[in-house]
Amino acid sequence: MITQAGFGGGCHWCTEAVFSALKGVVSVRQGWIASDGENTSFSEGVLVAYNPEIIPFATLIAIHLYTHASTSQHSMRGKFRSAVYTFNDEDSRSASEIISSLQSDFAAPIITQILPFAEFSESRSELLDYYFSNPQKPFCELYINPKLKVILEQFADFADAGKLGHLL
Repeated sequence: MITQAGFGGGCHWCTEAVFSALKGVVSVRQGWIASDGENTSFSEGVLVAYNPEIIPFATLIAIHLYTHASTSQHSMRGKFRSAVYTFNDEDSRSASEIISSLQSDFAAPIITQILPFAEFSESRSELLDYYFSNPQKPFCELYINPKLKVILEQFADFADAGKLGHLL
């Protein structure tokens, strides 16, 4: 069974690379996500299709929280909304419980919102799979590699060694 969730927090190149580097993730679509209410404006993010029998929703959320500034209300939050976008009420409740259970791992309050998915606009084709097409670029080495190393250090059982072997 394949299911999906949306994630936003940092630049979509970073977020795309993080989720693309995981076992059980079937696809990652990079682009702009919008929700409803106060969050109708588009924010950078990804849609992740995954197999929950290989990688649980809770693990995806934990990885997301550890690989972006999930406790920082910085000035770029409009463009980089920290969020888990859900497609049904059950996933919304589950995401809320998962984030609450992880709060004790963080020194500051987690600001990541749980929002209903409303709309998605994919990035231009030349920006897709940015990291794995350009891992040697300075942006990738400076910003994305540290996030991928978090996966290797804290979530090694879920890391796709074929994609992350160059960091070992």
